[in-house]
Amino acid sequence: MAYLQLNSHDFTKLYAEKAKKIAMSHNELKKAGLKTTLPRLRILQLLESSPNHHLSAEEIYKTLSDCDEDVGLATVYRVLTQFEAAGMVIRHRFEGNSTAVFELNERNHHDHLLCIDCGAVIEFTDKIIEQRQNEIAAQHGFILNDHCLYLYGKCQNPQTCSRNHK
Repeated sequence: MAYLQLNSHDFTKLYAEKAKKIAMSHNELKKAGLKTTLPRLRILQLLESSPNHHLSAEEIYKTLSDCDEDVGLATVYRVLTQFEAAGMVIRHRFEGNSTAVFELNERNHHDHLLCIDCGAVIEFTDKIIEQRQNEIAAQHGFILNDHCLYLYGKCQNPQTCSRNHK
């Protein structure tokens, strides 16, 4: 078994980075009016660090379980509901998938492309689309407060489609 070799400087730096992330997560919870509990902290850290920005409660639960975190599925659902009520996460229910997914609410608007074969989700922004939506709303005497745009299609290259890598 290979062990990670760290000198004292590297260890201190790694520990300082981890402590900073925990402090930032604690502050996010505090701003939302939520107590800092271990399950909330772990779920928030997972949402912040996951390369996949759209996670289901089941995926979060499985990831935490795989890391030997003692957090039940009901707790994951409860925490995600609290995060949603506090505006910390956004819940999506993409068409064709009955499972809700959650992403951190980073307060930057974006839209989504979704592959109907593999479920891949790609976030994008487009000023022209945003402008046209506002123009169309104005033409109908409507003022937009918010909107959600999901575009459904298929990955262009079947060789790289996530469906083939599961």
